[in-house]
Amino acid sequence: MKNIRNIIVKQILTEKSKHELFRKFEQKIEQMNNEIGQLQFEKKKYEKTKKAQASPVDVSRFDEEISSRTEKCELLQFQLQQLEILPLGTELKETEVSGILEINIGDDWNELTKERTIVIKDGVIDEIR
Repeated sequence: MKNIRNIIVKQILTEKSKHELFRKFEQKIEQMNNEIGQLQFEKKKYEKTKKAQASPVDVSRFDEEISSRTEKCELLQFQLQQLEILPLGTELKETEVSGILEINIGDDWNELTKERTIVIKDGVIDEIR
């Protein structure tokens, strides 16, 4: 019998991977800031039209989106600060993937139900647990 189960993928933090994560976080922060700027521009543009005076709900929607992206940006800044603190060799959960597990009569159930983990170091599979 075949069964599908989730497998955790972890990344070992190295100089190379730390630099790559920094770059990704900085790109996301820049993207959020660009989106905030674009939303502020669109909001001002909308406020100048007569529609904004008739529907203040739409203007508040702009504020909600700006606030949401500002919070995401602050979270990314926090994650960037935490990344600076992390020592090399730390295992970071990267993602989960699905895998097929073969189950046969007589198999050790405790062994089959153990959490499976794939450990990656600099983009190469380092260990399967």
